Amino acid sequence: MRFNRELLKGSTVTLVLSLLEEGPMYGYQLMKEIERRSEGIFKFPQGTLYPLLYNLERKGLIKGKWRSEGGRNRKYYSLTAKGRRVLERSREEWRLFVRGMELVLKGSR
Repeated sequence: MRFNRELLKGSTVTLVLSLLEEGPMYGYQLMKEIERRSEGIFKFPQGTLYPLLYNLERKGLIKGKWRSEGGRNRKYYSLTAKGRRVLERSREEWRLFVRGMELVLKGSR
């Protein structure tokens, strides 16, 4: 099943910040980890994720640092203190949203 783009778009920041809370990751790694943990439900083309990472870095929610591993340069992203605060608010909003949806959907059966 394909998701409405807007529905997924509103959740992407929360997904990325949540993974970076666990530790630094590079872009492709983030993309694959989201896909793995969602059991393939969420798949992001590279063209979607990299502009988002750039935006989050520009806003000060994440910080990027180039590292060389095995001859490859990769930009690893980590969560900033501001990013942690935004993530916590986002989680609360998400929980409230899901609760509201469940209450409405349960009543419409």
